[in-house]
Amino acid sequence: MTITPDILITGATGTTGRATGAALTARGIPFRPMSRRDSSAEFAVRADLDDTESVRAALRGVRAAYLVTPSTDRAEEQQKRFIDLAADAGIRHLVLLSQLGSVIDSPVRFLRYHAAVEQHAFASGLEVTALRPNLFMQGLFAVASIVQAARVLPAPVGGAPVSLVDVRDIGDIAAHALTSSAPLGIQTLTGPESLTHSEIAEHLSSATGHEIRFEDTPPAEFGKMLTGVLPPWQVEGLLEDYAHYARGEAAEISTAIPDLLGRPARSFAGFARENAAAFRSE
Repeated sequence: MTITPDILITGATGTTGRATGAALTARGIPFRPMSRRDSSAEFAVRADLDDTESVRAALRGVRAAYLVTPSTDRAEEQQKRFIDLAADAGIRHLVLLSQLGSVIDSPVRFLRYHAAVEQHAFASGLEVTALRPNLFMQGLFAVASIVQAARVLPAPVGGAPVSLVDVRDIGDIAAHALTSSAPLGIQTLTGPESLTHSEIAEHLSSATGHEIRFEDTPPAEFGKMLTGVLPPWQVEGLLEDYAHYARGEAAEISTAIPDLLGRPARSFAGFARENAAAFRSE
């Protein structure tokens, strides 16, 4: 008889959800991937975070869940509702994707919402692991077409260093937490070094064989570049994120990844080499 896995991954087709699923698969651990669309994946469950009954059904028999929502301006509301339903369902451990620097009175909307969700989770009675990653290395794919066309890496960040993190490391830590016997509390996740965007451009240059330079771009101009790539509310939030980076508030280097996984965090140089084709012009 097939036993349904007791680990649920929300946002299973998203960036960190896929990475978490891949990490669990590499360990030979089955899980339930949850998404809003039908899926042929083994043990897949269809549920919408705005549909209470579908979430309740997805949570039946679940011991641990990874919570991330699709990009939406209602993420705080959706995540709080999921937490309440998870507590009602009797799940034991919630692994929550948050963000470095999350505080309730932050000028950055994403940091405020993550802090509010963290508070809700820790007050829910669930065992909670809150993962606070820094800027995703994979986030640079949003400007890859600009880098290809102009050989310029634009960002409104000046010379402030940022300790970017590879999404695959986030997935590995989430899988580690989901299979741990006890919650890990709040974990800040960063890469092994803090880089300026000029240094990031140098790594991309080395990886692609093309000279790519960093261009410190005014926020309004950067926002126009992302218009059509991201929805307006997300562009506005991302500009607040970059103001946070520019203030030097995202330079911290955490040892959580090597401490928990027993190996170094993935470097940006390695990421650039593996993904050179995405940034290389013909």
